[in-house]
Amino acid sequence: MNVPVFLARKVRHAPEGSFSATVTRVGVISIALGLAILIVAFAVLFGFKQTIQQKIFLFGAHLQVAKFTNNMSYEESPLALNTELYRERGRIPGVRHIQAVGIKAGILKTKDELSGVVLKGVGRDYDWDLLRESLVAGTVPTVGADTGNGSTQLLISQYMANQLQVKVGQSIPLYFLGNPPRARKMTIVGIYETGLEEFDKTIALGDIRLVQRLNNWGPDSVGSYEIFVNDFKQLEATASNVFDRMTPDMRLTRVTDQYRPLFDWMVLLDRNMVILLFLITFVASFNMVSVLLVLMMERTPMIGLLKALGGSDSLIRRMFVYVGLNMVGWGLLIGNVVGLGLCFLQDRYKLIPLDAKNYFMNYVPIVWDWPTILALNGAAVVLIALVLWLPTFIINRIQPVKALAFKK
Repeated sequence: MNVPVFLARKVRHAPEGSFSATVTRVGVISIALGLAILIVAFAVLFGFKQTIQQKIFLFGAHLQVAKFTNNMSYEESPLALNTELYRERGRIPGVRHIQAVGIKAGILKTKDELSGVVLKGVGRDYDWDLLRESLVAGTVPTVGADTGNGSTQLLISQYMANQLQVKVGQSIPLYFLGNPPRARKMTIVGIYETGLEEFDKTIALGDIRLVQRLNNWGPDSVGSYEIFVNDFKQLEATASNVFDRMTPDMRLTRVTDQYRPLFDWMVLLDRNMVILLFLITFVASFNMVSVLLVLMMERTPMIGLLKALGGSDSLIRRMFVYVGLNMVGWGLLIGNVVGLGLCFLQDRYKLIPLDAKNYFMNYVPIVWDWPTILALNGAAVVLIALVLWLPTFIINRIQPVKALAFKK
């Protein structure tokens, strides 16, 4: 029989309504609340980061390769498709997808309103998967070589639709700056909304053939390559692989540099989460030390009796550590049920809404990161188990004669 475990069960199962039972319940609740808060906090943090990143990647690929130029306007220099980088797009380590795009500045105008836009021309190699999730009306435009001189279908943002007071199916002229200015009659086939004003106020999507024709480019010339990586954490390594296949007249831009304020904001969120993790862990550990000290004070006569019967200090210390670990186990069980339950309810029913103008999303997002959840549970057990040894060293100083005479 394991004596420390047997004695720990006797201490742990104190009579209902006794002071020991109340203190033990407080310890369990403090651990459960701390773990539940951490699970919800990390799920929401990862949800925010993933949602923001996905919105950025709608129009800002992980990597972008364009012709090297000092021109800072929206007028691009043509980049040929017949390059090593584009030809080997399926064989570059770390690269998931490469698509060719081109941009052209213009003005959408109705009878009473106008809106400056940047037409982003895309082809049949464009990945619409992420953008389809942001559609609020209509569909994506039909693009590709089978559209002759370029499709006149257009995808605009909800912001532009509200400003111009237009809807899906309506035709609207798009004026392109030049000498003389040129106009194309475009048909709105879809409306998207990302919540990021930098995109919603600016970007409209159409056929790259239209951009090529307006710029007097051939079908093998584009404005830039947009490159998506398999693992965003390996962005630098993949960028190095892409750079090795670039010619000297090409320029490589990382999305982390292009939208640095947003990524700096996400780094700040990580720092705040580290501080929150430290504070909650400190409070939970402090509570467990306090609970164990109270239990030892209440069990002073028992400690004296065990010492008088020949029990070693090590045996008694292990007994109280097992009492603490038992509370930790129940606390983790309850904390996981509460934390994961709250995350499930929010993920399933979207109970907590958000103002999209301030948070770039309509509700609190949840991401199920199971390795992090398991790490939180493991870290809680290890850290609190180590902390629990500290108050037990007081047992070494308890003398049996004085402990047996101790009055509660």
